[in-house]
Amino acid sequence: MKTGINVPNVTFRTRVRDESIEGSNPFRWEDKTSDDFFKGKRVVLFSLPGAFTPTCSTYQLPGFEQNFETFKSHGIDAIYCLSVNDSFVMNKWKEMQGVENIDVIPDGSGEFTRRMGMLVAKDNLGFGARSWRYAAIVNDGKIEAWFEEPGICDNHGEDPYGVSSPENLLEYLNEKAKSVAAE
Repeated sequence: MKTGINVPNVTFRTRVRDESIEGSNPFRWEDKTSDDFFKGKRVVLFSLPGAFTPTCSTYQLPGFEQNFETFKSHGIDAIYCLSVNDSFVMNKWKEMQGVENIDVIPDGSGEFTRRMGMLVAKDNLGFGARSWRYAAIVNDGKIEAWFEEPGICDNHGEDPYGVSSPENLLEYLNEKAKSVAAE
């Protein structure tokens, strides 16, 4: 569906640890652009409705974390988890999940998600505007492979999960490796 297009060029407001800052909150603001995350790299990007939500916390984020080395063996340089949450929420969720290999991208205003065509209303859950669940393999800023959960719409009554699972992306990478080896 979105294969072959470039990811949107936006600026993300992030909070990064800075050891030169004393106190209980040693973080500073740092703007990062799409190029900082995607340029010159082959990465997995997965997006989800919200940090701390059940499917995201139980299956999706831990699944990508547990399979990090396998993704690396397929030529993936980094794995990013994006959500329409602010940097404070994303950083705390990552910390509480014990995640070490996945970087989080806060899309607090939903600009990246909107420009990807994946911003949906989740007012039925009291969430407001959020991302529809999807994943992509992005090669130097261009979408190589796209994995979107079915039924995208505002206020969907369910939260489909499967197409964007780490297992499904690894299946794609395995098949791609087989086809390259056969050539």
